[in-house]
Amino acid sequence: MKTKVIYRCSQCGYESPRWMGKCQECEAWNTFEEVIHQPKGSSSTPSNRPRPLAKKLSEVISGNSDRIVTGIQEFNRVLGGGIVKDSLTILTARPGAGKSTLLLQVADDVASQGYKVLYSSAEESESQIKNRADRILKGNKRNIWIHSDTHLNNVLASVEELDPDLVIIDSIQTFSLEEYNSRPGSPVQTMECANELLRTAKSSERPRAVIMVGQMTKEDEMAGLRALEHLVDTVLILNGESGEELRAAWCSKNRFGSTGEIGFFSMTEQGMLSIDNPSEFFMTSRAEGEKVCGSALTVVKEGTRPIIVEVESLVSKSYTPYPSRISECLRREQLNTLVSILEQRGKIDLYDKNVVIKTTGGLQLKEQAVNLAVIISIVSSVKDVPIPGDSVFVADVGLTGELKKVPALEARIRELDRMGFKKAYIPKDTLKKSLRLTQIELIEKGTLREVIEDILKK
Repeated sequence: MKTKVIYRCSQCGYESPRWMGKCQECEAWNTFEEVIHQPKGSSSTPSNRPRPLAKKLSEVISGNSDRIVTGIQEFNRVLGGGIVKDSLTILTARPGAGKSTLLLQVADDVASQGYKVLYSSAEESESQIKNRADRILKGNKRNIWIHSDTHLNNVLASVEELDPDLVIIDSIQTFSLEEYNSRPGSPVQTMECANELLRTAKSSERPRAVIMVGQMTKEDEMAGLRALEHLVDTVLILNGESGEELRAAWCSKNRFGSTGEIGFFSMTEQGMLSIDNPSEFFMTSRAEGEKVCGSALTVVKEGTRPIIVEVESLVSKSYTPYPSRISECLRREQLNTLVSILEQRGKIDLYDKNVVIKTTGGLQLKEQAVNLAVIISIVSSVKDVPIPGDSVFVADVGLTGELKKVPALEARIRELDRMGFKKAYIPKDTLKKSLRLTQIELIEKGTLREVIEDILKK
């Protein structure tokens, strides 16, 4: 029996044969969603399809899914060690962030290992994809097949014909299935296309890895129904603005690994370059003995990895009644709080000074562990006193001026010791156990004032 499209209010369940801006039942606005109505007696499951039988949990054979480990280290890190061969992944980002570029490079790396890759795009023509590939790829591209089409039925036919190991869909909101009358990008088309790709990836006879590109809304959320995120195995988010160099990828969902890992990339003319040692990227390389005012180092935790970051400050005379407080890496409220703590507890007047904060490399500072380094960089700038490049500051600062403990302090200190730093300012009495360190000296202080006095007397 033939199916038909109806519209259902997500608030009260009222159904209408056409879309309406306001629900007549509950009077809510913009709540109607497109739904496929299936008459009684019909079945979406073919009668000849074998029905899986239930199994006892004790009889199920456990095993780890195989992975395709790429040569892009940061991409492997985010996914938990590589691409799982029977997984469905969705990658989303703002326009211009580099989604297609990154996936084309992944396709090239996987193909160079002997795997077959099908790259299907409904947004770009074959010649456009070829031009970008010639610009950023260096391999022979023999194991990559390109398909430019808006009909997913044709893509699935190509999958059956080519038998690829990795299928890339760019983007899921631009594809449609012929058996549904709704437009591409509608909830019905998007979910049904995703379900077909899920069956392709999870086939017991021939499992495949499938990566879909998902469009992002102005609110920085994935376009479409929330059910799309529940359907896939991995949700990969790529942060970064068009025109900026730094890109950060992280997982908001990962059935095969941790969701806390973050991978860093640099957008260049040659494509996305993996930043395998972020600490070097987020610090300024200076000659030995060179000192600069307004710079302080700290350690942030991104996933399981400690990263050393340089915080820079510029303090200048203000000629207006309201001095500027500008930050590219901190929330304005956090910067204003730290400036107030410095004025009241550090006894340094900034009421007539402009304060500008940024990080080397443009990394966003989200941890409270960076607060001491931010304040010390401001002190260094306003007092014109350089901070030694081998000193690092790792502590939160309370409103009382006391230094507060930070999570994973031992791991941060071990990374500083491994990198060859000489001194680390940390909160007093916060280490639970003694650490075996080779060269770094731990300077424990109780208050912000003690740290400032120690810096200024040198």
